[in-house]
Amino acid sequence: MLGTAYAQGAGAAGGGANNWFSLALIGSMFVIFYFLLIRPQQKKEKQRLAMINSLKVGDKILTASGIYGVVTAIKDDIITVKISSNTNVEFSKNAMQAKIS
Repeated sequence: MLGTAYAQGAGAAGGGANNWFSLALIGSMFVIFYFLLIRPQQKKEKQRLAMINSLKVGDKILTASGIYGVVTAIKDDIITVKISSNTNVEFSKNAMQAKIS
């Protein structure tokens, strides 16, 4: 009976090291996810915002909905885009996806 109590006590001490290993594994997974998923997405969004802030009249753009056009006016958060000879559409600045060179 004494032998089984000793074995259980030794197992409990080994479990503490296992807990630290588990925490270290979860922490390292978070670091990997940050550098592989979160950080590149933040960088891409920062570049997109810089592109939106640099738009000016006459730039060719692509909207998030897939419409190509030319910027004809910019006021506050609204951009007017000419998509055909007689068609102008107003979009939110956030709807701009890319500047076409």
